Amino acid sequence: MPETVPEAAGDPSPLAGYTVAVTAARRREELGALLERRGARVVYAPAIRIVPLSDDAELVAATRAVLAAPVDLVVATTGVGFRGWLEAADAWDLPLVDHLRSSRVLARGPKARGAIRGGGLVDAWSPASESSAEVLEHLLSGAEGPLAGRRIAVQLHGDPLPEFVDALRSAGADVLPVPVYRWVLPEDVGPVRRLVGTVVAGGVDAVTFTSAPAAASLLTVAAELGQSDALVAALRGGVLPVAVGPVTAAPLVAAGIAPVQPERSRLGALAREVVARLPERDPVLEVGAHAVQVRGWGVLVDGRLVELPPGPMAVLRALAARPGTVLSRPELVRVLPGGGDGHAVEMAVTRLRAALGAPLVETVVKRGYRLRV
Repeated sequence: MPETVPEAAGDPSPLAGYTVAVTAARRREELGALLERRGARVVYAPAIRIVPLSDDAELVAATRAVLAAPVDLVVATTGVGFRGWLEAADAWDLPLVDHLRSSRVLARGPKARGAIRGGGLVDAWSPASESSAEVLEHLLSGAEGPLAGRRIAVQLHGDPLPEFVDALRSAGADVLPVPVYRWVLPEDVGPVRRLVGTVVAGGVDAVTFTSAPAAASLLTVAAELGQSDALVAALRGGVLPVAVGPVTAAPLVAAGIAPVQPERSRLGALAREVVARLPERDPVLEVGAHAVQVRGWGVLVDGRLVELPPGPMAVLRALAARPGTVLSRPELVRVLPGGGDGHAVEMAVTRLRAALGAPLVETVVKRGYRLRV
């Protein structure tokens, strides 16, 4: 059942006025729906696509290696991946399920656990955090007994998990990686390339990541476009990066980006994190008798969302950044998209006042404009 974000009392649209990018390939519609129900505009730019390996010689070879001798431990990292492996082996008439009945099968999370049980096997253990890091810690702690000389099959989830595999091999285990599917760039890279430019320009307020390969892919595309430094700067500055968990966050962290993360690695928790983090970055100002909050592409005036064109929005954002301070026309010219002159500022202020429908912007004769705080 899809996860839902509970309604916030008194605020039916906490993300109204914000734009959020979704880089997910799988379940992107589900995540987008969670965000749209909370008022966000959603930009879809899948950074990866999944290539199943059901007919791949690499998966056949890995499966035959698993069948060559008894397996002590099996690590199932994803539900779709583990289920796909069992189904592919059955299609090849390879007795994988019977072979693994004597193995202890560890599940990284509930979806992997469901796939294990659905395949007719028994799950022995799974971590509370649903993270590969905790699975590795569990194994290295000796909780499953000494690892030296034991055969461990690790179902990969599109990423080769080198640190996970290397750590087990360093402990003396005979590790059998099983690449059930892999991540590659989408066939149409146009949306993700456009997303790089949009992020750099501040055209979205947040970018969500649900897999490490998607995060790495966005960084790779930015580097190919010569926008790597600009993308990192944007994700460290005005654009909020949100990762579903520590594994997903790893490529971003390695690039010097500190994404926010929910406590639980779930889409619903990810959406709730966006709901909590975006509005808190924009202070609610008391402007005369009115409550004003400047958001991504609009402004809340006493709880009423007003969408603004780029020019008036830029002027309001500059005034709200220094509430009560008079900004001169030359200062406001510098924030106008595409530049302009004093007349362009006057026109933007006129349109701003008309849109707001409240006397929030004050003219200070011969000096400029300010918010009435």
